[in-house]
Amino acid sequence: MQSLNPDDQAILAYDWLCVGRVDQLPPEHDWTCWLIKAGRGWGKTRCGAEWVRMIAESNPNARIALVGPTAADVRDVMIEGESGIRAIAPPWAVPVYEPSKRRVTWPNGAMAVAYSADEPDRLRGPQHTHAWCDEAAAWRYPDAWDMLMMGLRLGQRPQVVVTTTPKPVALMRSIESTPGIVITRGRTIDNAINLAPTFLTALMARYEGTRLGRQELEGEDLVDNPDALWSRSGLDDRRARMEPQLARVVVAIDPAVTSRDDSDETGIIVAGVGVDRRGYVLADLSGRYKPDEWARIAIGAYHEYKADRVVAESNQGGEMVQHVLRTVDADVPLRLVHASRGKVARAEPVAALYEQGKVSHVGSHAKLEDQLCTWQPGMASPDRMDALVWAMTELMLGRGEVAFA
Repeated sequence: MQSLNPDDQAILAYDWLCVGRVDQLPPEHDWTCWLIKAGRGWGKTRCGAEWVRMIAESNPNARIALVGPTAADVRDVMIEGESGIRAIAPPWAVPVYEPSKRRVTWPNGAMAVAYSADEPDRLRGPQHTHAWCDEAAAWRYPDAWDMLMMGLRLGQRPQVVVTTTPKPVALMRSIESTPGIVITRGRTIDNAINLAPTFLTALMARYEGTRLGRQELEGEDLVDNPDALWSRSGLDDRRARMEPQLARVVVAIDPAVTSRDDSDETGIIVAGVGVDRRGYVLADLSGRYKPDEWARIAIGAYHEYKADRVVAESNQGGEMVQHVLRTVDADVPLRLVHASRGKVARAEPVAALYEQGKVSHVGSHAKLEDQLCTWQPGMASPDRMDALVWAMTELMLGRGEVAFA
């Protein structure tokens, strides 16, 4: 490369067929769906963006669908992210992004349109020549895939690339049954040359050898943990597309003590019980937040979902929890719950409700479901699961061990 003049070097630097790893290049033989299942940091986003760029620059008639878990994911990761479509484009062919139209347009006229998997019906009707689907295993509504495939019918050779961290969910099984599929697997370590050594060392030290590490770093397909209280097949069998008429709704909180990068998450689950007397998980808003942040998120969810009350665990400082929530909204109905029994004793009755077919998840809640289907007695406390248990206990099992606030 050093023997080339500067102009040729610049062009070559943007030639993905030359700079990408062999396992990141499109399959050579005919294919309909290229599924890339790989660990974090493998280069999945770069791979998808480069494929889209190759299609767009070589075909002015290309009409490409960009589908991510949410509208923000498509914008912030697939289009404008550090490895997204605009970032990897050469200076002489950067596509124009029009957020109001959800449209990306290349100088030659090729076009891509952004879609959120949270809104499957937007994919009903539009037609495309190609599609890039990112983190499909985390999509809340699997029927977004069906809507997309029905519209993937323009041109002589419609194709779709799926880039995702693997998870044993029903949508992945559906994608893997696509005729003409090619599957590429990869590990985080495969891209070590492009990852910060401190990041890689810290990640490996924390997760290597764990079930989460096998999934997130090694890109393995994990089956259900036989010792877990929940199963993915059970969740999938009773999944609901839309929430029914609800008789009650609560927002349940399992607050974390600190908000550092290595702290536990604060579990925030919105759940309801329908007029059909079945439980429904509506939203998982959990994350690492400062106390005022999780309080605002929980109170916001209380108003958005027209909840009856907020339920919060008080073991980690009941007065603090009450004060923080009351500071945001002094009038919110609040119940503090105290865990005097062990986690298994609290979780088993809720898991039994699922086993009896009395609880459905509205859409998919990937991180919550990962916790449910991997946690087993003796493991560290899972915050999302704890919040779910408090919600379903309040809604369907009576108040049990509670103290009024």
